[in-house]
Amino acid sequence: MNNVCLVGRLTRDPELRTTASGLSNCRFSLAVDGRPNADGEPHTDFINIVVWRKLADNVAKYCKKGSMVGVTGRIITGSYQDESGNTRYTTDVLAESIKFLTSKKEESESSNSVSSIESSEIVLSDDDLPF
Repeated sequence: MNNVCLVGRLTRDPELRTTASGLSNCRFSLAVDGRPNADGEPHTDFINIVVWRKLADNVAKYCKKGSMVGVTGRIITGSYQDESGNTRYTTDVLAESIKFLTSKKEESESSNSVSSIESSEIVLSDDDLPF
């Protein structure tokens, strides 16, 4: 079974292109937190994602660098010849579904509002407690 489920942030703005026959496709890279290494240091994987048709249009319209998304799809592999004649191999995730989660800006705005609430002192009397 070839099934992939990822959650991460876009490392750059999506690149929207259109084929000669008019099909939209979009490419972006997703930064996904991996397991820490043996020293306990965090590890991040950078995974190339390919999206087609209407979903590609929506990703290009609503996502940008730093946006958090959930991606489900499947792994596709390919190869090509570079300018030197060497064979290069590619591995991408072909997205079948993308959930738009939060953008980096929205997350920082919500954490700022939470921290301002946390920093203010709240005084409760025993009469305010429900027990």
